[in-house]
Amino acid sequence: MLKILFFLSSGLFLGWSLGANDAANIFGTAVSTNMIRFKTAAIVCSIFIILGAVISGSGTSHTLGELGSINKLAGAFTVAFGSAITVMWMTKLGLPVSTSQAIVGAIIGWNVFSGNPTDMNSLYKIFGSWIFSPILSAAFAIILFIIVKRIVEHSKIHLIRLDALTRKGLLIVGAFGAYSLGANNIANVMGVFINSSPFNSIQIGRVFHITSIQQLFLLGGIAIATGVFTYSKGVMMTVGSDIFKLSPITAFVVVLASSSVLFIFASQTLKTFLESFGLPSFPLVPVSSSQAVVGAVMGICIAKGGKNIHLQVIGKICIGWLATPVVSAIISYITLFFMQNVFMQDIL
Repeated sequence: MLKILFFLSSGLFLGWSLGANDAANIFGTAVSTNMIRFKTAAIVCSIFIILGAVISGSGTSHTLGELGSINKLAGAFTVAFGSAITVMWMTKLGLPVSTSQAIVGAIIGWNVFSGNPTDMNSLYKIFGSWIFSPILSAAFAIILFIIVKRIVEHSKIHLIRLDALTRKGLLIVGAFGAYSLGANNIANVMGVFINSSPFNSIQIGRVFHITSIQQLFLLGGIAIATGVFTYSKGVMMTVGSDIFKLSPITAFVVVLASSSVLFIFASQTLKTFLESFGLPSFPLVPVSSSQAVVGAVMGICIAKGGKNIHLQVIGKICIGWLATPVVSAIISYITLFFMQNVFMQDIL
């Protein structure tokens, strides 16, 4: 049992890193504008991340499984560990990097080390989502900003009432975003352990059936929640205020736009619904909440005329996005070498 917990610890560490870096972005704009207290945001974010992970987390895990199937627990531990080290390093540099990019880079590092081919179709889907998700988030933000602005301008809501409604709105869309994040990104945390899961399914009466995968995702969700509480505030401020100064209403738009993007790439139900009518659907891939939030903030900036944006911060973030998968792949390859040849663990 201790050996199992040890091997799962890298996934839990990665979950903590995701909570510290990515999950906080859901409420970053709300906290940075002082509309919601950090403690309140952390509690709501944690609850809905865990719900999203357990209830709807299986969709995106299939794509990562196609990218690289890791069948040994020691191998899964090492890949997750390499990814977590990368995210922690980038977090310490103050960069809102993508855990999705880190785990993909680590899986590619495992493919190279093991000699297994990388499924290029899955890789193209993932790369496409990295490019398209911030663009889609920016487009959503522009549309939502125009709609919300017109509603506010043509309504006669008192400022105090408007402030109260905005706070409630930020809390609601934040909960929606946290659920979507849990559903979309839990595959980054525990997806590599699915093929080597040490758990057995649990049947409670005739109603409740908890699969081994759901148990993995529950542990991962708890790890993410821990990261939100312990280490997320700094990245919140980077995304929420350093790129572009947001008002409470624009913060609401940013959260709603980025949360919608996460939901679109995570919802099996939406994908099935669109395909049933012969409509194009989005691939179920883990996308970055950081990229979605930054894209939404850029959309707000464009809608406001493109003034007062901090290009230096944007450039720093983009460097982090480009470097993350490369660094993660290298670290994964090196740690796999040591795990196999120094610690004599069966990773293949």
